Amino acid sequence: MRQLSYRKPQQGRDYWVADDFLPNAPEVAARSLARHDWELGAPYTQLPWPGKRSPAALTADEMAHVEAWVRKVTGAKKLWQEQAPEGRTLNHNYVQLVGMADSGARPHTDSRALCRYAAVIYLSPEPEPDAGTSFYRQRYPSGQLGGNMCSAPHTNLREALGVARLPPQAWQEEVRVENRFNRILLYRANLVHSATSYFGFDDHEKRMTAVFFWMA
Repeated sequence: MRQLSYRKPQQGRDYWVADDFLPNAPEVAARSLARHDWELGAPYTQLPWPGKRSPAALTADEMAHVEAWVRKVTGAKKLWQEQAPEGRTLNHNYVQLVGMADSGARPHTDSRALCRYAAVIYLSPEPEPDAGTSFYRQRYPSGQLGGNMCSAPHTNLREALGVARLPPQAWQEEVRVENRFNRILLYRANLVHSATSYFGFDDHEKRMTAVFFWMA
């Protein structure tokens, strides 16, 4: 297994957190749950992403609020979305609904060719705190710890490691950000990360988030 480069995730440099973020979060959550235009992923279809999702999670004004904060904390002067390769989608500004039976933790990085920063807003009104987002680093069979980020010239984790995927025991959780209603988590997309876990079986109880991806 190839070794990744390593930098311990540091809040304010590699990830940023803000609570009570959206001024109308209950409205956004209720609006999202009332949707009927869901796209289905695993385990309902053969697509690799879990649960269900729907586009245009936030309105233009709500997105302006999000992006103003992202530019402020990162110092980025401009944010934009790259065009995904044919047959793929970026899923920027999507609401995702994933239950306990739909998936588990899947450590990964986002494509360096498509985004520099990614963010999630937790929208479940009564979430399980431990079902937030975690950052991971490699763990070798010997117990030795390795890296945690995809660096140039590689664009994704598959290229960096030279394999399609690694078993769960090949990763060790290093930093966990708790799931709190109306919390936003912004992070560098080339860090190995994943939803820590999922919860709920009924749609009104599942882990609901809005997700975003930017170049900068």
